[in-house]
Amino acid sequence: MGNGALEGAVIAVAGAGGPAGRAALLRLAEAGAVVVGSDNDPERLASAVDAARYAHGGATVTGESVDLLDLESTRAWAARTEKEFGRVDGLVHLVGGWRGSETFTKTSLDDWDFLELLLVRTVQHTTLAFHEALQRSDRGRYVLISAAGATKPTAGNAAYAAGKAAAEAWTLAMADYFRKAGGEQGPTSAAAILVVKALVHDAMRADRPNAKFAGFTDVKDLAEAIVDVWDEPAAEVNGKRLWLTEKP
Repeated sequence: MGNGALEGAVIAVAGAGGPAGRAALLRLAEAGAVVVGSDNDPERLASAVDAARYAHGGATVTGESVDLLDLESTRAWAARTEKEFGRVDGLVHLVGGWRGSETFTKTSLDDWDFLELLLVRTVQHTTLAFHEALQRSDRGRYVLISAAGATKPTAGNAAYAAGKAAAEAWTLAMADYFRKAGGEQGPTSAAAILVVKALVHDAMRADRPNAKFAGFTDVKDLAEAIVDVWDEPAAEVNGKRLWLTEKP
């Protein structure tokens, strides 16, 4: 178990059942954190929670299904977490989704409707639900996973890139809240953005053994980068885009 910045910290992970969430639960538990995961797929979430508990005996890892598209449900999750564990020191946002098109002119606005909910609305709800608890923490962090396409959109990824860009802007507004709350001494909590080109995991490599996945970030490396956000002072990461791939 860890003895660093995350020892005893209480970290919520939204989207904990996917490959990135699974890796994050494992690494956060290894670092000594109490980990509270949520996902809209109960079976997938239970598997990820069990894996983290099994890998790190003695770690506190819990999971529950939360409707992150409902603000009151998300607020209730934040309140339950703080009441049960006495604090909340982090929210890692791993809710994702992708839809694209062959060309810009073939973009379907149905894709935007779908992605706006997953990529933007869940960020809005988790930030609004958790920001006060994170500000009360002496090491509060909100970590958004974003994509390089938000900085340099391609024609076929208009809806996805716009959703990621909106999520980044919302997160940066939260960072400004932390900055102002810190006053002259500087922020004690932070909102940071980890930027990847795309993510890759072992199952993807097994399915496509000849693919190079150039520039992709392995979910294990992403999990390591998430933990690293707590190793830096809040002022050093607040409002920053931390690039895990080459800048476009």
